[in-house]
Amino acid sequence: MDDPTAPPRTPSSSSSQLNTPPTMLRTPQALQSLTPSRHIDRLINFNHHQSPSRTIYSDRFIPSRSGSNFPLFDISNTPSEGRDDSSSAYGTLLRAALFGPDARGVVPPATPEKRSAIQMNPPSPNIFRFKTETRPSMHSLSPFGFDDVVTGAHHSPVKAPRKVPRSPYKVLDAPALQDDFYLNLVDWSSHNVLAVGLGNCVYLWNACSSKVTKLCDLGIDDSVCSVGWAQRGTHLAVGTSNGKVQIWDASHCRRVRTMEGHRLRIGALAWSSSMLSSGSRDKTILQRDIRAQEDFVSKLSGHKSEVCGLKWSYDNRELASGGNDNRLFVWNQHSTQPVLKYCEHTAAVKAIAWSPHLHGLLASGGGTADRCIRFWNTTTNSHLSCMDTGSQVCNLVWSKNVNELVSTHGYSQNQIIVWRYPTMSKLATLTGHSYRVLYLAISPDGQTIVTGAGDETLRFWNVFPSPKSQNTESEIGASSLGRTIIR
Repeated sequence: MDDPTAPPRTPSSSSSQLNTPPTMLRTPQALQSLTPSRHIDRLINFNHHQSPSRTIYSDRFIPSRSGSNFPLFDISNTPSEGRDDSSSAYGTLLRAALFGPDARGVVPPATPEKRSAIQMNPPSPNIFRFKTETRPSMHSLSPFGFDDVVTGAHHSPVKAPRKVPRSPYKVLDAPALQDDFYLNLVDWSSHNVLAVGLGNCVYLWNACSSKVTKLCDLGIDDSVCSVGWAQRGTHLAVGTSNGKVQIWDASHCRRVRTMEGHRLRIGALAWSSSMLSSGSRDKTILQRDIRAQEDFVSKLSGHKSEVCGLKWSYDNRELASGGNDNRLFVWNQHSTQPVLKYCEHTAAVKAIAWSPHLHGLLASGGGTADRCIRFWNTTTNSHLSCMDTGSQVCNLVWSKNVNELVSTHGYSQNQIIVWRYPTMSKLATLTGHSYRVLYLAISPDGQTIVTGAGDETLRFWNVFPSPKSQNTESEIGASSLGRTIIR
């Protein structure tokens, strides 16, 4: 209902005829009372028309898209006619980015102008182009790249397996090197000196200078059955066929001490700091402290046949022993009876090696009737795995630099095998010896092994990589290739 007191409206005051702001929408009477009529006429021009040269500005900035390469993604440059078309274009682009160009599906049609541009000029991989393109795939907006043959993320190249040289880089003649499975006649010191027992003599070969030194001669009535370097690399223990252990100062070629206790030959030696363990054909193991006056401080009994393998763990807490009775025993520092007994092998256990990478991991190998490498966890007293190698296992040694180990073999293949643990996949099989590979030692840098056999040769092989912190080449590896005699 109209208000009777409201003043009547005149047609001239209608806002539809005036291009005025809201504050100017008043009656003529009100306008006349506020401002002069000339001012109103100047401000409100009924015959006002926009100038064609005048630019109209907006509160939104819409960039020009003429230089953009939208046809690359099949996106039309024309305004979309609805929310569904915009969503479809976005979905198509997202599917193409995630699953590749083959998964685009139906796309909005491109304008004729853009189609002709695409046909004349193949699309660049960039939606926003640069004048110079050096690596197109680096500028693609898609994180997966349409240029890739394989759909999906870019994968780095697979690292090629490490290649192990199949031939020894050096061969030494070792006359009178015995072909006896139960002896241990080769050892490599921390000072890079190789000790070899040949007949009744011990020779030292310096790996840096290739100098050969005769350390000792036991005489016609005795022979060398085992050699073992102390951890410091200055003293060498020599086990003899008469059941004695001689300690020699290698730097001065001087015998320091002779210790007795065994009745028969000593085929195995193992050092633990100042403690020396010796295993004999008399079935016993003697613990000797070279600082004490006594020849031995304790006797370990348990084997029923000759002791042919001895190894202390890296923490010097456990001693592993193997014998011709097919038994593998583990002793602690103070026990006189084995604390762990393993009876799974079916032949003599000479090959014994403690892992330097995992505490309590022990590897052992059996003789001709067994042919297996077995792994044990002495911490949990469990048998971990078994690998049948197909031939007599003579020696085992772990790499210090990587989780790998090498085994040497006798009947019937006389091979050397490099294994990757724990998969026990073969990295290399090395051949060259014509007799059983009975002797094995590893260089102090952990890269080179030396093998000895009844064919009276010592062969040097580069089988393990250098440690990550080591950038220089091994001094052994720098030795010249050739064949020389060790005495």
